[in-house]
Amino acid sequence: MQKVTLNNGVEIPAIGFGTYRSTDRDGHKVILDAIRAGYRLIDTAMNYGTEPDVGRALAECGVPREEFFVTTKISRNHLGYENCKRMFDASLERLGTDYVDLYLIHWPRPSYGRPDWDDWARLDRETWCAMEELYEQGAIRALGVSNFFPEHLDNLLLTAEVLPTVNQLELHPGYMQPDVVAYSRELGIAPEAYSPIGRARLLGHPTLVSIAEAHGVSVARLCLAYLLGKQIIVLPKSTHYERMVENLDPSGVELAEEEVAAIDAMPMAGYSGEHPNRQTVPVQTSWEV
Repeated sequence: MQKVTLNNGVEIPAIGFGTYRSTDRDGHKVILDAIRAGYRLIDTAMNYGTEPDVGRALAECGVPREEFFVTTKISRNHLGYENCKRMFDASLERLGTDYVDLYLIHWPRPSYGRPDWDDWARLDRETWCAMEELYEQGAIRALGVSNFFPEHLDNLLLTAEVLPTVNQLELHPGYMQPDVVAYSRELGIAPEAYSPIGRARLLGHPTLVSIAEAHGVSVARLCLAYLLGKQIIVLPKSTHYERMVENLDPSGVELAEEEVAAIDAMPMAGYSGEHPNRQTVPVQTSWEV
């Protein structure tokens, strides 16, 4: 499987399995299916409620722990030095492991409307300090962030001694956040895409349908090939084994320059409405009925 080398020398698979809302039914069986399909990067978070399912699947699958790359995240509402230490230990217990491969700050700010909403800068720096200590102890192989804009990264770097390796972002055709991606890369931080298919909102998009049909592939496979072509780590998810297998191998989709340009030029589409600096709002794209 193709891998990406992070700025601290740790290698991460280029395609991983996202567990958000993927275990609402059948729990750890979905993750076992993903492992059987060949996924070795498993992405979870304390907020997803999937850490116990991931831990159970890792224990039962028969594959050595060291072959996996496990990512989890600290909740936006548990930021701070002491909270981070406690939440990390709780995640390890739920995962049934003594280390994680990648630990992320899930969002740079607490939830909108909380009293500590405006205290995010201090909370992020304190959280990162705790993460650095865990990293130095060997409990975390790589540190990263999620949903961080340039101002959030700049704040973190005021006191950080360890550079984030990954910035996990909502990235897909119709919402590529080019400024955030470019700034992350300028710092040496690898972009990683969650919702790479726009949470299925893109499956009927006419531009993507036309290009996918020309290549004889699904829109999902096209989206993944497009992102991988831009050297972005992707985290597709599915509860169907056949789609898991398909998502893990988007090879063979060679996009022409004009096709890439057409996707690049798409207006906003498939965006979740989630934003680190304001309240989440629903977004509807013009092509949706």
